[in-house]
Amino acid sequence: MDTILILDFGSQYTQLIARRIREFGVYTDIRAGDTPLDDSLLKDVKGIVLSGSPFSVYEEGAPVPDRRAYSGALPVLGVCYGAQRMTEDFGGKVGALPDREYGRRPVRILETDPLFKGLPDEFLSWMSHGDSIERIAPGFRVIAQTDNGIPAAIAHESLPLRGVQFHPEVSHCEFGGEILKHFAFELCGCKPEWTMARYIEEERVAIASRVGSSPVLLLISGGVDSTVAGALLLSCLPKDRVHLVYIDTGLMRKSESEEVMRTLGGMGAVHVHKIEAEAEFLAALAGVDDPEKKRHIIGDLFISMQEKAVSRLGLEDSFLAQGTLYTDLIESGKGVGKKAHVIKSHHNVRSPLVERKRAEGRIIEPLDRLYKDEVRALGRELGVPEQVVTRHPFPGPGLGVRVLGEVTKEKCDVLRAADEEYLAQLRARGLYDKIWQAFCVLLPVRSVGVAGDVRTYGWTVALRAVASTDGMTADVYDFDMKELRDISGAITNKVKAVGRVVYDVSSKPPATIEWE
Repeated sequence: MDTILILDFGSQYTQLIARRIREFGVYTDIRAGDTPLDDSLLKDVKGIVLSGSPFSVYEEGAPVPDRRAYSGALPVLGVCYGAQRMTEDFGGKVGALPDREYGRRPVRILETDPLFKGLPDEFLSWMSHGDSIERIAPGFRVIAQTDNGIPAAIAHESLPLRGVQFHPEVSHCEFGGEILKHFAFELCGCKPEWTMARYIEEERVAIASRVGSSPVLLLISGGVDSTVAGALLLSCLPKDRVHLVYIDTGLMRKSESEEVMRTLGGMGAVHVHKIEAEAEFLAALAGVDDPEKKRHIIGDLFISMQEKAVSRLGLEDSFLAQGTLYTDLIESGKGVGKKAHVIKSHHNVRSPLVERKRAEGRIIEPLDRLYKDEVRALGRELGVPEQVVTRHPFPGPGLGVRVLGEVTKEKCDVLRAADEEYLAQLRARGLYDKIWQAFCVLLPVRSVGVAGDVRTYGWTVALRAVASTDGMTADVYDFDMKELRDISGAITNKVKAVGRVVYDVSSKPPATIEWE
């Protein structure tokens, strides 16, 4: 099968490049940036992408690709750091910009090139870098530049090597998909052979082979990811060998536990176990306000509960399955290689107990190379109900990371009520399915107000709503101001403990979608 090999130098967007190219039906394989490029690895490879990186090419220890990438045998596309790496490796010069270039930036095409086939002469790119090409390497030419004259794209005179300073993989970049498509088809000559059905078949073979006759225990959080992971496991293995464990942490949305149990029962699962654990989780989180510490506590408790369930159910030889996405891995600094930075720890990735299980080779993560939109497509392919597939994402730590500061039952109850009213308002207005993710955050702030001539001192709730396709980038949802005022009024009228509502207008990046 035709493959694009992506060499990962620690960029937060590496898997996004892979996802974009897979959208065209072309398989992608991600390896660490310094992976030796031997013949066995390159067997089906038609082209190579050099990813971005948090490093500067002139830094000590900055990652460098195998020189065989530049042999000319395969087309190469350098993205951001990848373009700078190529420049430095061929004798050019890269230096720091006086001001970081970040966000949308006009790019003007200077020369006709297959990479820009059919594109207008000027488009808006997405920049995210503090360095720039100061001197083009011998044998290269500039084929596009930004409005301030900085090189935005380069090409070698005789070798199939190209670099772009911007990020075509990010949805904010105009014509970014077309640029990657041109690289895959025009320059690399790939055939579209990759489908979700093929992914399912490969996962079935891999899971069955790895698990053998052992049972598998999957922790269900109630979100789309773990539910789809459960459906995949039930389609791969005999149903009596799959144990689904739902832990009610007390950090779930209103009526969520009942809905989760109904969904699991409808999937044909033979073994569904529910553990009531609200008291344990709230006790463990008492007095803790640091978000990373909260995530670790919740992650450790999840695994501790799982281990108790294993012992009680006699499943000591079972594999532990999780609905981990690649988004979780890369934000936790667990992407391919060792150069990724930690953005925030996900409880199912960086918890010490999870890492120990992973080191023992007893964890199955069948979604760990997929993004949220791909998980939804996978769920549909597996027959998961549409109301589950289209449900807005919910973090594994639940309300533990949506109650800012110390987590208490009182605060969770206030947040549950506010969130229920917010989502109900969105559904009533026909907005729920237009928004990728919406939720409330309870801020550690109380403010003075007035209701019926009486002084109040209520909690402050922040509303979050974003438009996205994969969760790696997101724009704030552009509410009509009247609708936003009406939603705010509905929340403060319905939830007496809330005295003030604010709307978060941050995009990702630079913010993340969740606050903690």
